[in-house]
Amino acid sequence: MKGTQQSDRLTSQQKAAEGCVGIFDEEAQKHDKEVYNTSTITLQKLKQEFPKLSFRYRRGVTKKEINEALQKIDSRLGQTLFVPSARIKPDGGIIEVRDDYDNWRIIVVSEAKYQGKDIENIKKGKLVGVNNNQVLMAAGNAIERAHKNIHEIANLMLLETHFPYILFLEGSNFLTENVTIERPDGTTYTITYNDGTLNRLDRLTSANYGMPINMNLCKNKFVSHGELNIMLQAASIYTKGDGCHWKEEEMIEIMLDVARTSLNMLGKDLFKQLTNT
Repeated sequence: MKGTQQSDRLTSQQKAAEGCVGIFDEEAQKHDKEVYNTSTITLQKLKQEFPKLSFRYRRGVTKKEINEALQKIDSRLGQTLFVPSARIKPDGGIIEVRDDYDNWRIIVVSEAKYQGKDIENIKKGKLVGVNNNQVLMAAGNAIERAHKNIHEIANLMLLETHFPYILFLEGSNFLTENVTIERPDGTTYTITYNDGTLNRLDRLTSANYGMPINMNLCKNKFVSHGELNIMLQAASIYTKGDGCHWKEEEMIEIMLDVARTSLNMLGKDLFKQLTNT
């Protein structure tokens, strides 16, 4: 009986979320798979562009490894771990380069978030909501996991001067301009990008300290306050502001741009390999 009630509840949630995320949303899963595929292609392109360097791809990283990295900085850090097998798995995984001292250094981490199917639903003339009487569906909170992964990678890279975390956003909850869609009957509907019930970009820009989106922020910023010099690790947030889908080649070019920035920041630790003839 309990299992049936839970199943009914999930079905109800899925219907209520229609036009937004839903349970196991197919578009979101497709978006995740695309960013994984682009990561593997990016890896191959890096190997071709920098044949003297060694690269590797990892699907994720364990909390144990993150804690160990923190403990190396200060013994007070990285002490708490309740589940030994706990790990994080960014959608696109992690690309690393081996430095002159046989240490693997992160140069690209990518995450994909698809949220908001309003454009697709309007094109189909499909109403949403529990009673199927709404044009738009209020945005959900499926993006919260992105913050967790960003913070975990930031912990892992606390001693680095670069932060190559890329967040690819897609869907009507991440618009940066108004979009007018034509219905099947020829009438049109305009989605206002700064509608507070839809737009979820402001819930993510805390990850880049409110700096511009669609920009490579891989190189860490340093801000001064009195005698303090504070390092900021900012995620590079990219969105299809008009609601269109990301093209594979667009994502690859962004990943390569961030990877090259990372390699430039690590240059002194890659010098022996790059100059070895």
